[in-house]
Amino acid sequence: MANRLANETSPYLLQHADNPVDWYPWGPEALEKSRAENKPILLSIGYAACHWCHVMAHESFEDEATAGVMNEHFVNIKVDREERPDIDGIYMQAVQAMTGHGGWPMTMFLMPDGSPFYGGTYFPPDDRQGMPSFTKVLQSVAEAYSERKDGVEKSAAQIRQIYADNLVRSRSTGSLSPQTLELAYRGSAQRYDARNGGFGGAPKFPATMSLDFLLRYWKRSGTAYALEMVADSFRKMARGGIYDQVGGGFSRYAVDAVWLVPHFEKMLYDNALLVRLGAHLWQATKDAEVRRVTEETVTWLRREMTSPAGGFYSSLDADSEGHEGKFYVWTEEELDSVLGNDAKVFKAFYGVTRAGNFEGKNILFVGADPRMGASRAGIPLEDLTVILERAKSKLYEVRSRRVWPGRDEKIIAAWNGLMLRGLSAAARSFGNSDIAALALANGGFLWREMVKEGRVMRSHKGGVTRILGFLEDQAAVGLGFLSVYELTYDDSWVQRARQVADRMIDLFWDNHAGSFFDTARDAEQLITRPRDVTDNATPSGTSLAVDLLLQLAELQQDSELRRRAAFVLEALAEPITKHPSAFGHMLGAADMTVHGAIEVALVGDRDDPAFRALEHVVATEYVPSLVLAAGSGSGASEVRLLDGRQITGGKPTAYVCRAYTCDAPVTEPSALAAQLVAAARAVTTT
Repeated sequence: MANRLANETSPYLLQHADNPVDWYPWGPEALEKSRAENKPILLSIGYAACHWCHVMAHESFEDEATAGVMNEHFVNIKVDREERPDIDGIYMQAVQAMTGHGGWPMTMFLMPDGSPFYGGTYFPPDDRQGMPSFTKVLQSVAEAYSERKDGVEKSAAQIRQIYADNLVRSRSTGSLSPQTLELAYRGSAQRYDARNGGFGGAPKFPATMSLDFLLRYWKRSGTAYALEMVADSFRKMARGGIYDQVGGGFSRYAVDAVWLVPHFEKMLYDNALLVRLGAHLWQATKDAEVRRVTEETVTWLRREMTSPAGGFYSSLDADSEGHEGKFYVWTEEELDSVLGNDAKVFKAFYGVTRAGNFEGKNILFVGADPRMGASRAGIPLEDLTVILERAKSKLYEVRSRRVWPGRDEKIIAAWNGLMLRGLSAAARSFGNSDIAALALANGGFLWREMVKEGRVMRSHKGGVTRILGFLEDQAAVGLGFLSVYELTYDDSWVQRARQVADRMIDLFWDNHAGSFFDTARDAEQLITRPRDVTDNATPSGTSLAVDLLLQLAELQQDSELRRRAAFVLEALAEPITKHPSAFGHMLGAADMTVHGAIEVALVGDRDDPAFRALEHVVATEYVPSLVLAAGSGSGASEVRLLDGRQITGGKPTAYVCRAYTCDAPVTEPSALAAQLVAAARAVTTT
């Protein structure tokens, strides 16, 4: 018989609806039952694409005997971390303090008031590798709660102390300076894996936000190694198994240091950040491979992750038919059968062997630069490209007839905002009208379905929008709307972004603490009000909020927004300097604060070829901390950056400003290109 999760919309919760465990969703009913029956809470947190969540579910939550122990001694609550990042963040902080590490599935034991007293991540069904079985853990915790409750309460009280800093008032810890950015660069360079790209060893994550900062640093300073780190990392990921060589899109991370074997789940947010990085890296390098991979990732998004209404789904599972990666791997015999005469060249290029490189099968990867691959095959590069594209098309068609991994069709506002921003950057950079249309459809969906009187909601599925949004939702969607303005120059998108930003300040800013919180002032009261300023898999809500305030401050010439953003940055100056890898996105905001935004105003008729020529220069040049506006030069606008801007000599005109200083207006594309290069480099050191 189905449990209470059967009434939920989260695919992750629905995966557990037929467990023999008496699961509750997080809410008043479960919490009241815990208080009334004086039972501890067993809180299990995960997400739909989580491989080890599936493993623990199969081993323990589907087992009648284990479920019996859970039901007898605990009130069992299941939470989708993607729907409730506030609950996930609070208890992840606790499990990391207890064990020194975190991850999912997360298994926490709570007092009836929600205070954690014991926890971990995955527990096996039997004793294994020094870990006790899940049943032993359940029995030990139940016994401690019933027979040594004073000790359990003391542990809970001690653990609650970790939340004390969440409410401490912010204060300035120093000022941001070029030295802050220099130290962040040095710290990144020291951690860089020069052989394989990326940072650190196995497992290896894309670290997109740190790479984005390094790209900014290269443009500001001219440090060639900074660009080399970004370009090599992107290419090595794009040539590895972490990138889906057949269907496009990046997996969550690689389990090794060389990007070969991925953890096969594909998350919207990773690909959102990588699309934006790819667009910017192409602007910097004009590398055709970077552009191809970025556009292929967008094709994957359109083909596999886009709802009919224009929203983007959350993830694709790592597993299909009970096996991780089964959907994506190939035997040599399969490739020979499908590809015929193209098989030999294809197998050599993608490292295919009879023995395979993953459980007897092959994860496709690019073993050499395409030019070298063509040389080894004894054919021109153009012919190699044709063969590979033809082969990949055939393989995609064959693969599409396999049993697909599960797809989490929740539409998360924050992740959609990040992807909207990435798509807008790619559409502008590549001049791709199809990508622009995808971005516009998504922006329209978000405004129509997920923003209510300026307040962003968290989740949408099956026509139902639910859960009050968090700081990251509010800020990411606002930034997404500004990116649509850069595509369309339609003032209404700036109005929408400003409405979202104003509500963000109203709901998430706390004057006493002098900071943004991750939950709104009217949100459910948990054991603490979370405030995590560091980046994790996605940018922190605080860093996105600061980014939004700075962008709007420039567009609307609003000193109050700029002042608030500067206060947050100054409060974080010391930790940013000490721990730059935890503040990759915030370093982008720091760059804008230290060096100033590069403001570009284009004035003229957008249909005029001369206007489009100026627009093309801005779209194809990498400009860090760019704030772009355009208008006809007549009439009032929401964008104060356009005030007083007029066409010159009857021609469309570009104005480039930074650090409260403007260059002479120009009408020639070459002059504009020169100004943009100078603007990025002119304030390298002060």
